[in-house]
Amino acid sequence: MSTQQLSKILEASAKNPPPENATPDMMRAWIEEATSQLPVAENIKIKRVKCGPCEGDLILPEGGDDSRLVIFYHGGGFFFGSSRTHRVVASNLARAAGCAVLVPDYRLAPENPAPAAHDDSFGVYQWALSQGYTPGSLALSGDSAGGNLALATAVRAKEAGLPLPGAVTLASPWLDYTLEGASHQAVTDDPVITTELLDMLISCYLGDGDRKSPAVTPFYSDFTGLPPTMVHVGTWERLRDDSITVVERMRAAGVAAELKIFDGMCHTWQLYAPMLDEGMASIEESAAFIKAHLA
Repeated sequence: MSTQQLSKILEASAKNPPPENATPDMMRAWIEEATSQLPVAENIKIKRVKCGPCEGDLILPEGGDDSRLVIFYHGGGFFFGSSRTHRVVASNLARAAGCAVLVPDYRLAPENPAPAAHDDSFGVYQWALSQGYTPGSLALSGDSAGGNLALATAVRAKEAGLPLPGAVTLASPWLDYTLEGASHQAVTDDPVITTELLDMLISCYLGDGDRKSPAVTPFYSDFTGLPPTMVHVGTWERLRDDSITVVERMRAAGVAAELKIFDGMCHTWQLYAPMLDEGMASIEESAAFIKAHLA
């Protein structure tokens, strides 16, 4: 385990705290700047595209197969994050999977409250089907809030009678808005996620809405018939039980769901992949899972 690598990353991050009394735009600019210097994968092309209800970055590695597509939904609590903040993850996923990766810029809260992000995410999947991508050539992926969107999109596609993707991969998905999982209370030293942050994000996206509504979280959904799914989470995460519980529920519904818990890793450690061995390992394993299940 690369404890020294992670310690150095967290120490550096602590020297660049978010601005005080920040507006949403200020917070988004801060995180964009904080991630802008991270090196993306080599030999890739990034094209800006219109993908149904929104725009996004379409990433294709040199020599990659553009007949296969991974839709990667970025994290950020539905409040910040973008196709740019997640280029490290998305570009390396494209490189390792050898196919195209689309990162849509869905609408963000509080300007666009629930279920705007979920509606956009489902709309992007519908767009991909309309472009001729077959179910066996499509995969859904995402981290944190994006993991919620990826799984929610698969569930919604099933309920709408649409063809399902060939695979789903989730990294530290945020699914439990009630904060009932044991890790929400047990992991008190999470270096990334605090209960105060979660409360703020929930307020911005859900307001006083139902925290268990299927319109905003697939945590309580019927998973029967969903495609093979891989979930990665760290031991050092307040959201750890979100992953453990959802995999248990998926397996109970007959889904081929895999769970890997990375010892000592914090929330969405994949963002630090160029400097963190476990970050790149998680991306590589997700890519291998996708390759194994796409035509």
